[in-house]
Amino acid sequence: MDVIWRRGRATVAEVRRDLADPPSYSAVRTLLGLLETKGHLRHESDGPRYVYLPTADREKEQRTVLRHMVRTFFDGSAERAVAALLDLTESKLTPEEIQRLRRLLEQARSQGR
Repeated sequence: MDVIWRRGRATVAEVRRDLADPPSYSAVRTLLGLLETKGHLRHESDGPRYVYLPTADREKEQRTVLRHMVRTFFDGSAERAVAALLDLTESKLTPEEIQRLRRLLEQARSQGR
C-alpha cells in the first residue's frame, strides 16, 4: 500500500521495483488482488497490465492500524505506545516536535481523553 500511496498508482512491476527485497511477481500480484478484494485498491486496465490505485484514505488507514496495534501490543495503553515510539526514535526530537506533542497532550487532557 505504501508504494501505491506514494506513487498514486502503480503496476505490479512498479511495486516490485520500489521494494528493497521484493517477493516474486506472482506474490505481489496476489497480494494486490487481496487488497483489491478487501476494498483498499482498485485497478484499471492499461493494455495487458493492471494499474492499481488506492481507494482507502492513507490517514484513515493509519489510524485504524495504529488503533489495532495499541490494543494488541500495548493492552490499549496510549501511554505505553507513545513511550515505545519515543524509545524507537533514532534521532532527537526537535524543540518544535516537543512543543507540538505538548499541545496535543494538553488538547487531549482538555477534551477528557
